[in-house]
Amino acid sequence: MEIINLGAADGLPPVDWAAVVDKLDAGSAPAPDAANSRTTWLATVNEDGSPHVTAVGALWIEGMFWFQTGTGTRKRHNVARDPRCSIAVSIRDADVVVEGDAVQVTDSAVVARTAKAWADAGWPAEPDDSGSGITAPFNAPSQGPPPWNVYRIEPRSAMVVLATEPGGLTRFRF
Repeated sequence: MEIINLGAADGLPPVDWAAVVDKLDAGSAPAPDAANSRTTWLATVNEDGSPHVTAVGALWIEGMFWFQTGTGTRKRHNVARDPRCSIAVSIRDADVVVEGDAVQVTDSAVVARTAKAWADAGWPAEPDDSGSGITAPFNAPSQGPPPWNVYRIEPRSAMVVLATEPGGLTRFRF
C-alpha cells in the first residue's frame, strides 16, 4: 500500500488506515448518538461522462464495499458500461472515499454471505432461487422488483479526512 500524506505541508501526521478499517468494520456512525444516520453515497459515471451520485445501502465486508441494485437502475447500467466508481461515507471522526471498480458477484456462496450480512444489519435480504441475486420483503422503490444484483467495489485507492485534532488528509493506493 502506498501512503500519501496530503497534510504533510501543514505538519499533519498521516492517517492510520488500520484505525479507519476498524471503524468501517464496526459500522461506525458519524456521531455517538447517530446510530442510524450513516449514509453511504455511490458515484458512477453516466454515458455522457457526467457523474451520477446516489445513496445506497452499502456494507463494508472483507475490506471492500458491497452494494445491490435492480437491473433497470442507472447505477447498474453505469457500472456495466464503466465499472469505475466511488463510495463516500462519514464514520466517527472521519470522512472516507473509496475509489475502485464495481464487479457484479454471482457466486452463490458469496451472494449468500453478503445477504446474511445485510440481514444481520437489519435488512432481511436472502439469496433468490437462482443463488446469484438477492431478494427481500422491501427495498427502495427505485430499485425495481427483485431479484437485485450484488456488487463489490474492488478498491484502487482511498482518501481519508480526519475531523478531529490533530486532523489529517491521506490518500492510500492499494
